[in-house]
Amino acid sequence: MTDIDAPPALLKAADAQGLDARLVVDRGTFRLDVSLHAAPGDVVALLGPNGAGKTTALRALAGLVPLSEGHLRLDGTALERIPPEKRPVGVVFQDYLLFPHLTALDNVAFGPRCHGTGKTEARAQAATWLERMGLADHANAKPRRLSGGQAQRVALARALATRPRLLLLDEPLAALDARTRLEVRSQLRRHLAEFEAVAVLVTHDPLDAMVLADRLVVVEHGQVVQEGTPTEIARHPRTDYIAQLVGLNLYRGEADGHAVRLDGGPSITTTEDLTGPVFVAFPPVAVTLFRDRPTGASARNLWRCEVAGLETHGDQIRADLTGEIRLAADLTTAAAAELDLHTGAPVWATVKATQTHAYPA
Repeated sequence: MTDIDAPPALLKAADAQGLDARLVVDRGTFRLDVSLHAAPGDVVALLGPNGAGKTTALRALAGLVPLSEGHLRLDGTALERIPPEKRPVGVVFQDYLLFPHLTALDNVAFGPRCHGTGKTEARAQAATWLERMGLADHANAKPRRLSGGQAQRVALARALATRPRLLLLDEPLAALDARTRLEVRSQLRRHLAEFEAVAVLVTHDPLDAMVLADRLVVVEHGQVVQEGTPTEIARHPRTDYIAQLVGLNLYRGEADGHAVRLDGGPSITTTEDLTGPVFVAFPPVAVTLFRDRPTGASARNLWRCEVAGLETHGDQIRADLTGEIRLAADLTTAAAAELDLHTGAPVWATVKATQTHAYPA
């Protein structure tokens, strides 16, 4: 039977599956107003700078912060008046919050026990989850004997053991060192891919968000400023925060054909033919620097700048430039040395039109 042939009651039930929320929390001078919608199987990442409201949104979803306005529905059921412990919600906190006096097995069994499962059955379920997490050999270990990655997986197993319809993860990889983070991120991606309900991940790390989530919701100052797939967000950033996050120079201006007059700045030549308000973006690696004005650069964007700062960026040097235009430029250590770059040094910056990307604002 197709959706068109389905009875209205069945269509309504199908539409109700997943998360439908508008989270409004007033806290004096700060107001969170974020809408979230996700279907079962979706992994949504809430991304934003510190103080943007990400953790407040997560705590509101968990029932730990009351809503001032809005609604919170999960699989068609309103959760606002349901106590946190009664909600079909699993939470993995940033520091995991494992019970230090309980073994890994009993930490995982705690969730099912709270939902009325008998001790023997709860421990059997916990053993199954630990095996799925590759932790069967650590069932009798207490948290202090676990590595950061192992503790993270125990916390995830404890959250999943209650078979939640909504899984909340608060900076789940933040407590791990770089090497462990790489391994655990890969494992977490696999577990989330197998999760059949809705997962909401809060992070400030763009790589965690890009790797783990199907869709990103970017929050700044308590508001959603952009949402979409990781590819869409990376390709079309709409705020300076997002542009910095994905490593792009971003400008807003008025397009007239291939020329974009920047707000309060010079023009940028692009390959796109547009009219009206637009964004223009290009990566720092697209910027070429010269100490003297280059000749034969008429087909490229050319600006007189000054080095405001230099820092190591991966295996390259990132130059922060001011002047006719503010931009970041990436170059090799050898190139920086050859140009004798230092703070205050005058430079000419060029960017080919083919390296820019313009899109409607």
